[in-house]
Amino acid sequence: MEKKRILLIGTGGTIASEMGDNGLEPELTSRQLLRYVPDISGICEVDCTQLFSLDSTNIRPEHWLRIAGSIQQCYEKYDGFVISHGTDTMAYTAAGLSYLIQNSRKPIVLTGAQKPIGYDTTDSKQNLRDAFTVAASGMSGVLLVFNGKIIMGTRARKTRSKSFEAFSSINYPIVGMVQDGRLIQYIRPENSAPTRFYHELDARVALLKLTPGIECGVLEYLLERSSAVIIESFGVGGLPVYETGSFYDTIKKGLDDGRTVVLTTQVENEGSDLSVYHVGNSIKQNLPILEAYDMTTEAVTAKLMWILSQTTGREEVARLFYTPVACDILSVS
Repeated sequence: MEKKRILLIGTGGTIASEMGDNGLEPELTSRQLLRYVPDISGICEVDCTQLFSLDSTNIRPEHWLRIAGSIQQCYEKYDGFVISHGTDTMAYTAAGLSYLIQNSRKPIVLTGAQKPIGYDTTDSKQNLRDAFTVAASGMSGVLLVFNGKIIMGTRARKTRSKSFEAFSSINYPIVGMVQDGRLIQYIRPENSAPTRFYHELDARVALLKLTPGIECGVLEYLLERSSAVIIESFGVGGLPVYETGSFYDTIKKGLDDGRTVVLTTQVENEGSDLSVYHVGNSIKQNLPILEAYDMTTEAVTAKLMWILSQTTGREEVARLFYTPVACDILSVS
């Protein structure tokens, strides 16, 4: 059987880092990474390209567009794609690519490592092997592969800062596993629509994490300078009602000025439900805000950037926001 052709796209990250004078810095190219795992040639044929060499802390939406554009340019030439990426913002990039490349019939796999590939004890080599196994498998869509787990691009989150078990699938089962080189697929998401690439994002999306006693002036500042603001509230969701200041009035003014506001939760699992308490229900019933439900903050951020690059009409923004893309949202009530 003819081997699948896979393109390895290098972007930097810990996996490609070497120790410099001020700590680890991305130095190795995608071709140099591949030399550490020569047995991948037994899985598939690989070509390499290097888009940039960045610590993922420095990766921005403009880089997501470059990755998506690179994939589109050679989409028909390859059977799958592997993107080596730093772990710190990999979940954001995975979500961003899920909206920029929708209904991909080919696997687009992100992976990285907690330890550089040149270290004696590293997860780099196994993560790369697993990523190429998935990329050559005939699976579809944007996926994140790490420590044997296969996670939907819209559901991934980095939940551990140091250990090899770095990523979790939030409010959605993992799609499958790679064990000893064998792929075990648990879920096969339906994907019958044609593949579609998008080429624009509105990066003016801000995130506000509520803390006890926070002043609404912080929200006012963000609304003045952003197209949309995501508010990470407490518990199932709500906004504080203090003796001074008014989050309600601040949000109303922002909405009247054409901004989009989304309420979500700081709690990692089970999502929001603004209808439970007065502090949430009163906002939901009286203002045209959006609720994230079981979506990750990473997915909400990327989805708003994708939506607001197409439209700012309130009804159309809401329609697109609540339309599932790549299993990003399940619970809407």
